Amino acid sequence: MRWASAVDTDSSLDSAVERAAEKIFNDLGKQDPDLLFVFVSSEHASRFEAVAELIRREFDGTFLFGCCASAVIGGGKEIEDRPAISLTGALLPGIKLRGTHLDAAQVPPVYAEPRIWEDVLHMTANQQPSFLILADPFSFETEALVKGLDRVFPASTKIGGLASGARQVGTTALYLGDRVYRSGAVTLALTGDIQIDAIVAQGCRPVGEPMFITASHENLIREIDGNAARDVMSDLFEKLSPADRDVFSQSLFLGLAMRPDANEYVPGDFLIRNILGMDPQSGALWVNAQVPARSVVQFHFRDAAASALDLERALLEYRKSPKYVPSSGALLFSCAGRGADLYGQPDHDSNAFRRLIADVPLGGFFGNGEIGPVQDNTFLHGHTSAFAVFRHR
Repeated sequence: MRWASAVDTDSSLDSAVERAAEKIFNDLGKQDPDLLFVFVSSEHASRFEAVAELIRREFDGTFLFGCCASAVIGGGKEIEDRPAISLTGALLPGIKLRGTHLDAAQVPPVYAEPRIWEDVLHMTANQQPSFLILADPFSFETEALVKGLDRVFPASTKIGGLASGARQVGTTALYLGDRVYRSGAVTLALTGDIQIDAIVAQGCRPVGEPMFITASHENLIREIDGNAARDVMSDLFEKLSPADRDVFSQSLFLGLAMRPDANEYVPGDFLIRNILGMDPQSGALWVNAQVPARSVVQFHFRDAAASALDLERALLEYRKSPKYVPSSGALLFSCAGRGADLYGQPDHDSNAFRRLIADVPLGGFFGNGEIGPVQDNTFLHGHTSAFAVFRHR
């Protein structure tokens, strides 16, 4: 398995594809890649349809998978606010690729029989696939897809993101093989001697203590530790430093414990979800997740410092894990709200990966949502960086 990644910022899409493809070809030992990930910035929107054909001129027979993006990542560089195309290619001897396009109506019910899911994806759980997923944010319910995949393919990694750079229905571009799709989702299942490890950094730090939900209905939290949610938040605010009070008013989130029976909780144990608002009369709290009674929750802050620390924690945790072995290549699916706007400098997350994990070919894009696991379940995230690390099984 051999990987290469390149990015080109020429305003001419033809020239950018040609030069990036040349670098991929040379870095792969003058061989055409078996698989090519392509991410193209919104500045080239008028020519999204031409991307597949331009790449086909360079690499005949290469399997194409990718999407449009507000900003792209290639060659380990994060290119924002200017035209760019990212190509990341791989030689994958003995590895099988199965691509599928799904419209919303084609996704089975989450609890449909496993064989129905397997038929739709042309894949069985026994094949032990790893999944990459790219979806249109306007026309597709991504969480329903990943919940179904978790149920039918529990041992499989699922990771990816929502395309960005499009502004309305029908303007997204999803690339799969020779086709360009304007809606739905595209999936890529890889089987054989390949494993995708997921590293997910949600970019938050915990504040206060873990607490129990003592009264709730669906996504409305009425009581926490026996007190009105509003009173709990007021008490938390009073205990904060002046600097954290500023963060409280701008970037407060709720973490839902993924191991509710744990004796103690550490960063990485929580699924981070947005707080949608507060009922002015009852003081109940609306969040964008179902929160059953007896759930364990903890408030979290998100800012540049918290994001940097959480990313370093996630990368080091993976580095120390038993499954860490030298990797061949990687993709980064990062939130459009990260990057230079968050950190005040370019290439922050890419640099952290190369410094703490490996200096391997790294491509990807900034999206409208990120797909990746927390503990043993897959979710659609926001403000997150999700790395797909490719290695031998």
